[in-house]
Amino acid sequence: MLLFGCDFSSAPTARKPIVIALGTVQAGCVTLTGLEHFASLDAWGQWLRSAPEWIGAFDFPFGLPRELVEHLGWPLQWQALIARYAGLSRAEIRERFAAFCAARPVGGKFAHRATDGPAGSSPSMKWVNPPVAFMLHAGVPRLLEAGASLPGLHMPAECGARIALEAYPGLLARELVGRRSYKSDDAASQTPARRAAREDLLAALEKGASRLGLRLALDDAARAHLLDDAKGDRIDAVLCLVQAAWGAARRTSAGPGYGLPEGIDPLEGWIITA
Repeated sequence: MLLFGCDFSSAPTARKPIVIALGTVQAGCVTLTGLEHFASLDAWGQWLRSAPEWIGAFDFPFGLPRELVEHLGWPLQWQALIARYAGLSRAEIRERFAAFCAARPVGGKFAHRATDGPAGSSPSMKWVNPPVAFMLHAGVPRLLEAGASLPGLHMPAECGARIALEAYPGLLARELVGRRSYKSDDAASQTPARRAAREDLLAALEKGASRLGLRLALDDAARAHLLDDAKGDRIDAVLCLVQAAWGAARRTSAGPGYGLPEGIDPLEGWIITA
C-alpha cells in the first residue's frame, strides 16, 4: 500500500506546488522514496484517484468547529456539512466567518475544535495566515471524490482502499526544534538561522528523537534537496509522512483506529498524533 504525507496549498502554482512525500516503513524506520509536486488542484486530485490503495496524512483540516457550525445553523452530520460548505464560494465563507468573529470579544474571535488545544493548531475557520478554511474547502471534497475514507468522520461501506488522515507538521516540528522557525515563503526571511533549524530538524528525525518512535532514513541527495527548500514545503510533507507511518502502524487500534482517540467529535475530526 502506498504511504505518503502531503503538504497542501489551496491555490497551488508551479512556484508553490502541493508536495507529496512518498515512503515506506519497516521496523520503525521510515524511508523517503520520492517527492511529487502538483501545480494544480485538479492534477493532485487525479493523482489521488489514480493510486488504488494508499494511506496519506494531509496538512489541512477535515472539519469545522462544532460551535461555529451550530451557530450558523449548518448540518450537524459531517458529510452533509461538507456538501454545504463545498457549495459556498470563498468570498461567502469569508463573509460568514468574519461576521461570526466580529460579534465575539477580543481574544476569543475564533471558534476552535477540540483537537486544536493538544495539537497547537490554527482554528479551521481561519481564512488568513494560514487560510486553513480555504484549504478545507479545496481539499476535503477532492478526498471524497477520490473515494477516500476519513477515520472518525467518514467510513463508506467499501472503505479501506484509500485512507486519509489529518496531519499537522508543526506538531512534530515543535517537539523536535521547539518554536524555532525553519521556513518562510518570503525570500528576505530565508535566513541562515532558518536553514540551521532545518538541519537540526532533519537530524532529529533521522535519530528518531520524537515520541512517535520512528526514525527517518534519507540519502545525501534527498537530505540536501530538503534543506535547500527554504519554504519548508518538502520538509513539511516529510513530517506528514512520518505521522502517516505512525497512524498506519495503528490501523486496528481501539476507537476509529489509526491511533485516533476514542470518542472524537464526528463533526470536527482529529489531528493524528495529537
